[in-house]
Amino acid sequence: MRPIRPLCAAAAVLLSSLALHAQSGPYKVLSNTKVGGDGGFDYVYADSTARKLYIPRLGPSGHIAVFDLDTLKPAGDITNASAHGAAVDQKSGHGFGSSKPVVMWDAKSLATIKTIDVQGNPDGIMEADGRVYIFSHSAPNVTVINAGDGSIAGTVDLGGAPEQGVSDGKGHLYIDLEDKGSIAVVDTKTLKLTTTYSLAGKGDGCAGLAIDLKHGILFASCRNPQNMVILNASDGKIIDTLPIGAGTDGATFNPATMEAFSSNGDGTLTIVKENSPTSFAVEQTLQTQPRAKTLTLDAKTNKLYLITAEFTPPPPAAPGQRPSRGQMVPDTFSILVVGK
Repeated sequence: MRPIRPLCAAAAVLLSSLALHAQSGPYKVLSNTKVGGDGGFDYVYADSTARKLYIPRLGPSGHIAVFDLDTLKPAGDITNASAHGAAVDQKSGHGFGSSKPVVMWDAKSLATIKTIDVQGNPDGIMEADGRVYIFSHSAPNVTVINAGDGSIAGTVDLGGAPEQGVSDGKGHLYIDLEDKGSIAVVDTKTLKLTTTYSLAGKGDGCAGLAIDLKHGILFASCRNPQNMVILNASDGKIIDTLPIGAGTDGATFNPATMEAFSSNGDGTLTIVKENSPTSFAVEQTLQTQPRAKTLTLDAKTNKLYLITAEFTPPPPAAPGQRPSRGQMVPDTFSILVVGK
């Protein structure tokens, strides 16, 4: 631990300015709804079309809790699914959870259709063009599932640990590699890794990735250094680098407002405004709640949903060991809604 030193006058002024900036801006926390429930949590997913919010809960009694996206009232539950994330394919009407085995359900009734045996350790998940992509830090790094019937189309090894992925809708899948400080590019037709974009030391431990489809721009939210690295999707050229909060674990882009968002474990939401395809700025740093580090966008209302809970203080760490976190306080699991 580094010793704490007194702030010099200039540093104090800077921090005061940053604090003022954090409170100004168009976004605010509209509501903080405690819904409780047991189990750990990772990703959150909004089905804007069917107006459902999926929140997987991890653990021995793992399940996927489903809420009404407009009222946040319970709307159902998918049992026996200790999943990290969820995704829905609108064409087939099938939902999928990144559990092991992967669970597949009917998006209307929420009834389980079947489970799909996969290798690796399912973590992140995304849907694009009738396929569902399951990410794993161990090989195979990507398992590709046909959304219509749940058959496995293939696997892809990335040579690194994938976190979040996006599609350009033109046959390319972009996936940030948490342990490599890079973005993997996959051909969705051949299911082959075609190239890797280096972030050139401007970002590592990247856990969030978003895309501006119209202009072909990627936004990678990274933990070390704490940056949002903005790059051209066609060639990987870095356009800009902007500071974000600590402990990012998710990013998204809203084409309706031309804003990119990074949800951060330190209890902040960094909002980056795209003024033009070559001009970007941190528009606002919004205070949310500690550990609200994943998010999802409701494309219909332009609202963002984040999830978190309260925890007890962490126990003292033994010498040379990584500190552990405290226990989740019962019935404190919450859904935060952010908007203008």
